[in-house]
Amino acid sequence: MIKDTLPSEPTHGHSLAEDFARIEAQMLRRRRALAWLGSSAGAFLVGGCGGGGSSSGAATTAATSAATSTTAATTSASASSTSSSTDTSSSASSTSCVADPQETAGPYPADGTNTSSGSTSDILTASGIVRSDIRSSFISSTNVAEGVKVTLTLTLANTGANCAALAGYAVYLWHCDAVGNYSLYSAPAESYLRGVQVSNSAGQVTFVTIFPGCYSGRWPHMHLEVFKTQAAATSGKNAVLTTQLAMPSAVCSAIYPYVSTYTRSVSNFAAISISTDNVFSDNTSAQIAAMTPTMAGTIADGYTATATIALAG
Repeated sequence: MIKDTLPSEPTHGHSLAEDFARIEAQMLRRRRALAWLGSSAGAFLVGGCGGGGSSSGAATTAATSAATSTTAATTSASASSTSSSTDTSSSASSTSCVADPQETAGPYPADGTNTSSGSTSDILTASGIVRSDIRSSFISSTNVAEGVKVTLTLTLANTGANCAALAGYAVYLWHCDAVGNYSLYSAPAESYLRGVQVSNSAGQVTFVTIFPGCYSGRWPHMHLEVFKTQAAATSGKNAVLTTQLAMPSAVCSAIYPYVSTYTRSVSNFAAISISTDNVFSDNTSAQIAAMTPTMAGTIADGYTATATIALAG
């Protein structure tokens, strides 16, 4: 009897039913194997592409976080760079200055350019005119001008050289007293509230004086002339700049009504403004800001004041 089974073929049973059972079992094993291979391949592909499970989700989150951190760092660096640029620009702009306008020396300069009571008065040639504290008379009287103390520092800047300091320049400062009188004129026996200082290496001069009063028709102010050297400061005709300082409105209002020495100034100040003043009214707002000293202090302790005087050196 010839067997119907070959080594390469599956072994058959003794009946058709038994063969069907064997075939069905083999097919089931193949389906399970294919299913297992399919799931393993899918898992491999999913893992390889970074999707799916919790570990790949964490990796995605970490990548997103890193990207966000990088963006934040870039933004921060950009902001830092912008800030640095802004600071540089701000620093550069802080060296800018507004040229002071030429103004009248007025009728009371005592600088040899006009006459008073029939004679020419030139205090610039008087011995002792170079001084920092100008509150006292020094010619024929030693009287001290009464009023609220002001320590004024002026910085001379060269508009032709990026506002560099002007050293060695002479500044002649003068102004009225608390009741509105000028020494050598309406107060002829006095020589107070006039003086000359020479700028240091920082371009600065400092005067100790009093806050000026307000007389009829003028905004409270101080006069000054600038000379290239102390030797040149012998006459107002040699000045390279003649200008004025406008007193801050807030300080005027803080002093005049509360100090008896300034009683006359109260009504005079109420009747004047920068826009109606015959000297300051035609200046620009930038010029007025530059001509108005920055002041701080109290009546009891006195005030400190600073201003930049800018001119072509």
